[in-house]
Amino acid sequence: MSVSFRAADIGRRSAALGSDFEVDIRKFPPACGLWSSATHMASRSVLVDDVSSRQAVSRRTSTLLMAAAPAEAVSDEKASETQEPLLVRAARGEQVERTPVWMMRQAGRHMAAYRALVSKYPTFRERSETPEVSLEVSLQPWRAYGVDGVILFSDILTPLPAMGVDFSISEAGGITIAPIRDREAFKRMTEHGAFDPASAVPFVGEVLGQLREAVAGSGATVLGFVGLPFTLGTYLIEGATGTKTGFAEMRALRESDPELCRDILALLAKNIADYAIYQIDAGAQVIQVFDSWAGHLTPEEFDEWAMPYQKSVVASIKERRPEVPVIIYMAPDTHSKAGALLERLAASGADVVSVDHTIELGEAKRRLAAAGFENIGLQGNLDPEILRDGPPERIVEETNRILSQAGNTGHVMNLGHGIEATTPEPYAALFVDHVHGFDHS
Repeated sequence: MSVSFRAADIGRRSAALGSDFEVDIRKFPPACGLWSSATHMASRSVLVDDVSSRQAVSRRTSTLLMAAAPAEAVSDEKASETQEPLLVRAARGEQVERTPVWMMRQAGRHMAAYRALVSKYPTFRERSETPEVSLEVSLQPWRAYGVDGVILFSDILTPLPAMGVDFSISEAGGITIAPIRDREAFKRMTEHGAFDPASAVPFVGEVLGQLREAVAGSGATVLGFVGLPFTLGTYLIEGATGTKTGFAEMRALRESDPELCRDILALLAKNIADYAIYQIDAGAQVIQVFDSWAGHLTPEEFDEWAMPYQKSVVASIKERRPEVPVIIYMAPDTHSKAGALLERLAASGADVVSVDHTIELGEAKRRLAAAGFENIGLQGNLDPEILRDGPPERIVEETNRILSQAGNTGHVMNLGHGIEATTPEPYAALFVDHVHGFDHS
């Protein structure tokens, strides 16, 4: 059985392929999910003729926007009436009927529907801080793909103004902050007054509450997120993203005034824990905590400058809202590739470690079990470049491998890093549909 797929179907090409192509689904066993994806797509009767344009891909999204919920979510509705959402149960380490899936950075630039908003709302802060826009962007991948996790469209820097620190983000991603490198500058935070996200960033709580209403009964999970102290601290001290200089200013302050550096991180830890609780109380059912730049630290530096503050934030969340799963993620960097700091992340107290794509998920699982973390959950870890570049057969093959290694207990399928901005939407749809159709038996 050979099926030709056009732009709206699962075998759709990326712009680099230059022409339509066929996927012979006989190459894939029915259990792999490609058959069910093909049938599912055909039943939607969505075909797009202009395969040379990425705008054509968005027609599938536009069609699905008309529906109250994606087909996959509707199929889970009956179960969701008596059970907590699938992703919540998986993050708690429960055996689940199928693996839940979402994608880091799923709400954003890879979607034509998102890019269409840029002309009307030209800055990131406008898009993320205008409630109706943030809500729409947050929901776009759920409506288009049926992902099991709906994450708030926001930024880890969003709560900084509530701490007395303003910031700007350019469309190219450049971040500008008046740096804090001495006690006088630190007064902007210490003399700002009590951290009160409900009054300073009310749009965050508003959108989270609306997201819960929007996905109610669908089986989808609403996720909130925060940045962890070391990563946020680098922005405050560098005044920008520190990757270009190797975080030189952060390193210099740790050496010249370690007490000030610790005070900054401790205050961030307190406020960020409160911010996570605010998100939970507003509607978030799972919290992901990001220490994106902590992989720049050697293991010894990590133990001093990242781990204590990770533990502080996670412990505060778990003490006050123990029922809410916490996922921790760190990007692959100089000292964190190949899972070099994996066991340290697990020691944070989080329920789930989100594994990057530089280590096999099966190897991560074995190592964590050997270190005494046999019950910790895992998230990940498809290479986002594979999702971006394809071809479809490879996306399916790599997804199968990860799902087989993970099993159906304590795993949330995701990418090993955020989705690339140039990822074709059909490839993202294929990935999600395939996970939905995977049979662990």
